[in-house]
Amino acid sequence: MIYLDSAATTMEKPGAVPRASAWAMTHLASPGRGGHAPGMGAAELMYRMREQAGRLFHVDDPERVVLTSNATHGLNIAIRSLVGPGGTAVISGYEHNAVTRPLYAIPEVNVKVAAGPLFDPDGVYAAFEREITPDVDAVVCNHVSNVFGFIQPVERIAALCRERGVPLIVDASQSAGVLSVDMEGWGAAFIAMPGHKGLYGPQGTGLLLCGAQARSLLYGGTGSLSAKQEMPDFLPDRLEAGTHNVCGAAGLLEGMKFVARTGIDKIHRHERALAGRMMDALERRPGVTVFRGHGGSQSGLCSVILDGLDCEEAGEALAKRGIAVRAGLHCAPLAHQTAGTMETGTIRFSFSAFNRSDQADRAAAVVRELARTAKK
Repeated sequence: MIYLDSAATTMEKPGAVPRASAWAMTHLASPGRGGHAPGMGAAELMYRMREQAGRLFHVDDPERVVLTSNATHGLNIAIRSLVGPGGTAVISGYEHNAVTRPLYAIPEVNVKVAAGPLFDPDGVYAAFEREITPDVDAVVCNHVSNVFGFIQPVERIAALCRERGVPLIVDASQSAGVLSVDMEGWGAAFIAMPGHKGLYGPQGTGLLLCGAQARSLLYGGTGSLSAKQEMPDFLPDRLEAGTHNVCGAAGLLEGMKFVARTGIDKIHRHERALAGRMMDALERRPGVTVFRGHGGSQSGLCSVILDGLDCEEAGEALAKRGIAVRAGLHCAPLAHQTAGTMETGTIRFSFSAFNRSDQADRAAAVVRELARTAKK
């Protein structure tokens, strides 16, 4: 099988990742729950994981790195911390349901969409300039669209938020481990990311980088201040109720070490080269629409539509030919509304550090074959 669905989950991991998770399962207990060696070892591992994340993402205090179950978990915490009932949020036109659903679950919320044209960073920035007004409680923006790989101008949006005194939440689900994510430089209130995508960690892990005061989403034991019925007022305990996913954290630590050793820029260049190779092979082919950005506006992801063939059917046809992709709306209907693809969806090919050029070539050949068949 050729696996080209890394925007959902990087399935091929560095060997150290599953080994670390398996070792933790039989050697470590729960951090903060005992002075014995397995408990102390778990606490040490959790701190090393936070330190590694701090180095990768420029967080000066490891305690501000919170372990979550995924990016959605972190986004829920961040959004609930900043936007209350009747509040106002500005989001980009390319947000995932992990952002929109938590927002629309808030009673009487006002969500303003700063929708700019696809692969037009200046247009997106201009839209945020228009929509960020004094009544805005928070801005939420993904760094990279999970549908099109569109790299949004987060640095410029962050500067605009600082200038206007509005807190920023960044969804780094498609950029962490692939592009520079700079907590200190951006001055973001929160940055949420999954562990199982560009960080090559296990499913069921994520990180929330905290630059602002956060509200607890879950309540329970933390191993600290146990005599009190209120949650601790300090991080990370305030946001980490219950038993930690120590096995996941152990694998995530090794995944982040792999990213650091390999180099974020090198991974990004590799993924972009493969996506570019595939787009070169498909552009101007009859029956194939390729969504391609220029001037550094796109990450290592290739989204296409085949004329006369439903995207879901195309995804199934690719799977039968041994190529794993994502097809449809990708849990991001807003992005499709903005780009004008709501009626069709897209077929998404997404690459990782472990993919090869021959795999991109094979996938492109199958797409051309499906396009020819659909025309008959």
